[in-house]
Amino acid sequence: MTRITLSLAAALALSTSAFAQEATRAIENVAGDVYRFQNNFHYSLVVATGEGTVVVDPIDAEAATWLKENLAQVTDQPVTHLIYSHSHADHASGGAVYEGAHVIAHENAPAEIDGVTPTERFADTHSFELGGKTFELTYLGPGHGEDMIAVVVRPENVGFIVDVSSPERLPYQTFGGANIDDWTQQIAKAESLDFETFAPGHGRIGTHADLAPTRVYIEELRAAVLDGLKAGKSVADLQAEVTMDAYSGWGQYVDWRPMNVEGMATYLTEAGLAN
Repeated sequence: MTRITLSLAAALALSTSAFAQEATRAIENVAGDVYRFQNNFHYSLVVATGEGTVVVDPIDAEAATWLKENLAQVTDQPVTHLIYSHSHADHASGGAVYEGAHVIAHENAPAEIDGVTPTERFADTHSFELGGKTFELTYLGPGHGEDMIAVVVRPENVGFIVDVSSPERLPYQTFGGANIDDWTQQIAKAESLDFETFAPGHGRIGTHADLAPTRVYIEELRAAVLDGLKAGKSVADLQAEVTMDAYSGWGQYVDWRPMNVEGMATYLTEAGLAN
């Protein structure tokens, strides 16, 4: 009886583990012929046209393969264009799955992105048309990465922006060692773009108006942490005191607010701004 019970428990544990690791994937409509492909907590953009399909960010090889195999849910056209929002591995891996696609990246992107060589690069802005859609690509400047771009699709007026901002969601953990002042300028650049629907690389769909609150949050966090550092407070003190209560309803507030404080303190200290 004991051996049977243990065997059943082990089988259940393995089954539960496998289920927990199974990826959540789906294709959701954003507007018109514009879709977001979800791979767990990451999203890529998919635009269906009568002359081919445009994908922004492969995410990883497994995700790209799933999308390729399930693209028939929304179109009968193959992926003809692949755009990289930036070259960070969690968004830019697996591009080789879309063999034969025209690959576009910013000029600051590496010569190869996970083994894929971009076929076209641009400096500040780039625009092209395909199947009645216009794709406007804009470099956001340095900050979170050195090659981050925004993609606006018309006529749907959808802006796809990755990592630098998400509607009512705190920035990721400790800001990943980025230049945070440059990061706020990336958001400001995105704010200058003309679009209606904000489709982020993480989190829920929003509107253009959801960009500014992220910048304001970072600026307010910076000011509070800087004041504390200049007053001689430790990171632990600041994590307890800089509660950013106005943003308590945002996604990841509980888990990431202390990390945001730590990351901001590290940035300001290492940049010599806290003296």
